Amino acid sequence: MKLRIASWNINSVRIRLELLTAFARRHRPDVLCLQEIKCTDDAFPYAACRAMGFEHIALHGQKAYHGVAVLSRIPFAKTWRADFCGRGDARHVGVRFGNGAAAWELDNFYVPAGGDVPDAKRNEKFAHKLAFLEEMIVWSRGRGGRGRRLLVGDLNIAPLPEDVWNHRELLKVVSHTQVETEGLERLRESGGWLDAARHFVPPPERLYSWWSYRARDWAASDRGRRLDHIWVSPELRERLRGAEVVREARGWANPSDHAPVVARLRL
Repeated sequence: MKLRIASWNINSVRIRLELLTAFARRHRPDVLCLQEIKCTDDAFPYAACRAMGFEHIALHGQKAYHGVAVLSRIPFAKTWRADFCGRGDARHVGVRFGNGAAAWELDNFYVPAGGDVPDAKRNEKFAHKLAFLEEMIVWSRGRGGRGRRLLVGDLNIAPLPEDVWNHRELLKVVSHTQVETEGLERLRESGGWLDAARHFVPPPERLYSWWSYRARDWAASDRGRRLDHIWVSPELRERLRGAEVVREARGWANPSDHAPVVARLRL
């Protein structure tokens, strides 16, 4: 079975429903993971998503903030939610497809952005981000990287020098500080995860998935960061067939500041 898995910080699913429809029509993902849906479960546009072909929907919604969803053309065998850091934030939803030896699982995350000041003592938001990462590492060591699994989402960290437009300048900017990139690498190592995008687009080629709304011409300045990721467990490494960032979506009318990431697998 050939699969297309996509991850996209949509920055409000109801505001950008038209863009979601266009992406689903053009790129035909089998499973589409969203972050920052910014609505409660009962306010989610179920009918519109089912009209796109996503009959199966797993949500962890929250009013005005956060929120994650998995939209799928394939039935779920099981769904679950986890409350990292015990704050009640809607930042995770997990799903299982199939049963027995044919089963595979996916966990969709929205990691805290971390505010503006990269100092855990002075900035509670940054402290929360680092604590969230530590809990993800514990989770990954316990079960994350075992079996046929994917970890996807807006992890809000650009790990490599080539994942930001200016490595030296952004070393003191939240999302690319050393403590964050080292934490993300410990997370990746904790489950033996493979970074799908960098498997097919290795350094020194630059690769971004986010461009600030503040840039007058985001494409010309190209001051991007790669904050969105799809990782696969060691058991799926040989199943990967490709990965890309759909950069064009950042240029659509009324866009999210994130572009979708897509990985192709054969299971």
